[in-house]
Amino acid sequence: MADLEFNKNEDGLKLLISKLDRKLNEVYKGGGKAKMDKHRKKGKLTARERIEYLLDEGSPQVEIGALAGDGMYAEHGGCPSGGVVVIIGYVRGRQCIVVANDATVKAGAWFPITGKKNLRAQEISIENNLPIIYLVDSAGVYLPMQDEIFPDKEHFGRIFRNNAVMSSMGITQIAAVMGSCVAGGAYLPIMSDESLIVEKTGSIFLAGSYLVKAAIGEKIDNETLGGADTHCDISGVTDYKSKNDKECLDTIKDIVEKIGSKELAGYNRQEPSLPKEDMNEILGKMPVSRAKPYNTLDIIKRLVDNSKFTEYKATYGKTIVCGYARIDGWSVGIVANQRKLVKSAKGEMQFGGVIYSDSADKAARFIMNCNQKKIPLVFLQDVTGFMVGSRSEHGGIIKDGAKMVNAMANSVVPKFTVITGNSYGAGNYAMCGKAYDPKLIVAWPTAELAVMGGEQAAKVLLQIEVASLKKKKEEITPERENEILDNIRAKYKEQTSPYYAASRLWVDAIINPLETRKVISMGIEMANNKKIERAFNPGVIQT
Repeated sequence: MADLEFNKNEDGLKLLISKLDRKLNEVYKGGGKAKMDKHRKKGKLTARERIEYLLDEGSPQVEIGALAGDGMYAEHGGCPSGGVVVIIGYVRGRQCIVVANDATVKAGAWFPITGKKNLRAQEISIENNLPIIYLVDSAGVYLPMQDEIFPDKEHFGRIFRNNAVMSSMGITQIAAVMGSCVAGGAYLPIMSDESLIVEKTGSIFLAGSYLVKAAIGEKIDNETLGGADTHCDISGVTDYKSKNDKECLDTIKDIVEKIGSKELAGYNRQEPSLPKEDMNEILGKMPVSRAKPYNTLDIIKRLVDNSKFTEYKATYGKTIVCGYARIDGWSVGIVANQRKLVKSAKGEMQFGGVIYSDSADKAARFIMNCNQKKIPLVFLQDVTGFMVGSRSEHGGIIKDGAKMVNAMANSVVPKFTVITGNSYGAGNYAMCGKAYDPKLIVAWPTAELAVMGGEQAAKVLLQIEVASLKKKKEEITPERENEILDNIRAKYKEQTSPYYAASRLWVDAIINPLETRKVISMGIEMANNKKIERAFNPGVIQT
């Protein structure tokens, strides 16, 4: 029976991974074959080809926001991957983050999600002292949606504010103009430490030749106005002139290779080891159904080095599992929701995935310990929320939950979040959701994100909808009620999907569970570039 359940889980998860792969393969096509062919005829590499050539061959990489914009902007023809590719990888052995406009998607124009994705890339660079490389090829703001990308704090202009702040922090910024770089975007190269431009295809100007003629009556071609010769020989805006894309990218490699090292944060790392338990068995241990219980320790032991996990307070607060381990050699503290039914110290059965007072208290103490020892935190989320009811309220669940949130929110060690299953309500917050600044946050294809579980939410929404219709004197038959409920369920299911979250950058990526170790390892290596700048102080915590 156990083998049958394992096989069902494995088959179900493989189908979800296959769906993910198909979606990613579509995204990788950018604006489509015809636009890619047209792009290459100009002698240009595509955004992904540029990054592939720039990064060290065969080295690991993590893509941020590949599914950004998924299912959005249909009325504008869509915006695959948000029209920009962002990848954390290695250039001549140094970890960098690369941001490349995809000119096959609306000429690389900026949609609202494009701006959000670029800001996320800069945020990662700022938080981790990570060199950032911009491969520019963009027509600027997508004018039909200019009101959603231009004036606000988290809009287009924030990019250049960040350029200035990053420069003052000593973070290396390199900009290569490999296509259009117009209007406000023209400030990017000069606000970077060093800038490159490709002959004949690269151009920089505040206004193109047509707008110049309209504005001041001057007749001039774009190459003379803002091409490579103009900006390398006359204006001095750019520092290096390249004959083609590959020469430009080779120059970037040479520049990156010369960057000196900074003092590291000093997170502990030993020789990496693979788990003793078969990692591939995660696919059989993890139920596709979000309602089915499982033992979270079975997952952890297939993620950590040598499958060795030193569990903290193992017999107390059992609906959260805490403990020390190594992932790819890095020392980590793991906080994970236990999904199986467990028995409390008083002999009461507790629901898996629910945070009880004792679990929250344990997790808060463990998080504080990790901050004391300078150990990065990894949160494995499969949480339905905090326990409700009179017994929990009288026992101080709000106080204990606040204690956990306080310790987590004020942590100074790097935090990484993997949403393996449910991520509901305040449980999302307590387990380091996006609002709490994890260095990276990724989801498995089995993830669901919502303010509450689908069935509970559907019934609440149904009551609201039915009450509203009755006020309008509409007759609600059982058939009509079922129809309304089915519509609510369908909409809620779409909104709880990990793809809905990924398209809006609530998570950085949806990953194959077997990539989890790589993502966490590269994340800690990234975070190790920046020293902890303040002491851990959780503020006021009620006991």
